[in-house]
Amino acid sequence: MDPVPLSSSEQTRRALVAAALRLFGEKGFEGTSTRDIAAAASANIGSIAYHFGGKEGLRAACAAFIVETIQAVAAQALAVEDVPASETAAADRLETAIRRMVGFVIARPEAGAIVQFVLRELAHPTAALDTIYDGVFEPTHRRLCELWAEATGEDAESDRTKITVFTMIGQVIYFRIGREAVMRRMGWSEIGPKEANAVASVAVDNLAAVLAAQKRTRS
Repeated sequence: MDPVPLSSSEQTRRALVAAALRLFGEKGFEGTSTRDIAAAASANIGSIAYHFGGKEGLRAACAAFIVETIQAVAAQALAVEDVPASETAAADRLETAIRRMVGFVIARPEAGAIVQFVLRELAHPTAALDTIYDGVFEPTHRRLCELWAEATGEDAESDRTKITVFTMIGQVIYFRIGREAVMRRMGWSEIGPKEANAVASVAVDNLAAVLAAQKRTRS
């Protein structure tokens, strides 16, 4: 069945969120005017007040969009109801999660605006960061910790497990925030599917090495 066409009102709303997400990330909230956003979205400036009540409401809509987008990407790999049946199955789930993370964070164009927006919020927290933390950061990190515990026998809520998971995430995020430096050093003209696959292979090898070291420690 063909998707239902979006109404002109919904198209405008989505265009405003996309424009605001990019501009807030590039210029900051204070440095971005509603006129800038409306122009980037090819929309009437009054549509911001109509759809969001103002710039602050638009920032909240950007945060909600980030949560919705990342939840959709992570849902299959991190599903809570599908409990891995063994340590191997949990390790496989972690590998899948890393590959999906790389595919989204590194290769998807829209991820750049999302990461920039989040970095701004991390530097100067607002209610938008609360939305993103509660909807993405905390549940995703917690679920990865649970998978790590199932794969290793470690306590899911131990400091070591939490830090280990942060390092797993961090190695992927660097390839987005350090994108220009990575491309120069690697001699890449872009980071597309081929380059993302190369990054994913190394990230998965890192995971396997840490899991193997953990298994030797336990034996």
